[in-house]
Amino acid sequence: MAAVGVFVVVVNLLITRKASPFIVSKTAAAPSALVAIVLGTSVHSDGTPSPMLADRLDTALLLYRERKVTTLLVSAVDRPGDDEVTVMRRYLATRGVPANDLLADPEGFDTHTTMLRAQRVLHVDSALIPTQRFHLARSVYLARSLGINAVGVPADIQPYSTTGFAVREWAARVKAFLQVGVVK
Repeated sequence: MAAVGVFVVVVNLLITRKASPFIVSKTAAAPSALVAIVLGTSVHSDGTPSPMLADRLDTALLLYRERKVTTLLVSAVDRPGDDEVTVMRRYLATRGVPANDLLADPEGFDTHTTMLRAQRVLHVDSALIPTQRFHLARSVYLARSLGINAVGVPADIQPYSTTGFAVREWAARVKAFLQVGVVK
């Protein structure tokens, strides 16, 4: 049992260490890239984004307006009653992003799948990833391991509790490590 605990800690430290040089502190510090990859998360039953998703979308919008990216890729799973991609596209479109600057991937089942599809299906080779701080290391680690020159941008605009997500992230990093191995 102790070996499992040590493995979890080591993997989490490794992923955090590998990703940290590629995480900026604010949008102004982000380099230019072709795309901002906006990862889905929950939406409300009334068709509005959850606070975390709104922060990701608003950060992507800021990157777009600052001309750090020219295209916004929204990726999530579209299921009956949980149409995250449509909510994300509508949110950005109502804030002035033209349809031709929006890409949608309705098969982004998880962060790994999103990054894999971005690289292999959509041929993304450079990207900014706006997401919450607790999620940045894994997102950047996965993107870079799959050949995307990715930089993470914090998307923590409004206050909300991330304790449960942070705990979940430890296990998710182990899963990411097992999916792709060690990034050089």
